[in-house]
Amino acid sequence: MKAAIRQERENDYQITERVVQEAFRGAEYSDETEHLLVVKLRNSEGFVPELSLVAEVDGEIIGHIMLTALPIKNGNRQYGSLALAPVSVLPRYQNQGIGSALIKEGLKKAKELGFKSVVVLGHEKYYPRFGFKPASLWGIRAPFNAPREAFMALELEKGSLEGVSGIAVFPREFFE
Repeated sequence: MKAAIRQERENDYQITERVVQEAFRGAEYSDETEHLLVVKLRNSEGFVPELSLVAEVDGEIIGHIMLTALPIKNGNRQYGSLALAPVSVLPRYQNQGIGSALIKEGLKKAKELGFKSVVVLGHEKYYPRFGFKPASLWGIRAPFNAPREAFMALELEKGSLEGVSGIAVFPREFFE
C-alpha cells in the first residue's frame, strides 16, 4: 500500500493521537499511554516538528512517527542524537509497509536536518532492517533496564558514533 507521508500539522494533533491510541490498543509491550506520550513530547524541549510525520491514504491519517532530540552523555561530554518513538499505524493498515515507509522517511529527514544518529527501544527483529544495531556496540546505554538486543542505535552518517559512548538521556516525558 502506498501512503503519502508529510509533516504533522497542528490541526492533525487530535487525529494523530487517536491513531496512536488505536495502534497500541492491546499491544503486548504497551501500557496504552503512547498517545499521551506524543502530547507530552510535542511540548518538550526535544520536539523537532519536522520529525513528527503522518502517513495518509485518501486524505485519512493512518500512521504517525516521531523522532525527538536527546543527548548521549558521558561525563562532561555530550553528543546529540534522536530517539525514535513511537511509530504507530492503525490496525487495519498494519503489515502493509506503512510503518516502514514512516521510518525510512523519518530517518531521511533526520539526516537532511543534520542529525547524526538515532536510538530506539524496539523489536530486535524489526529495526535491524533499517540498519539499527545494538547500541552496546558503541558503548551506548539506556537510562533504564532494557534487553541488550532491544536497545539499538543507527548511524545516519557513516562513523558518526565512533568514539561516542554513554547514556542516552531520554526526555523526562518518557518517564512521566
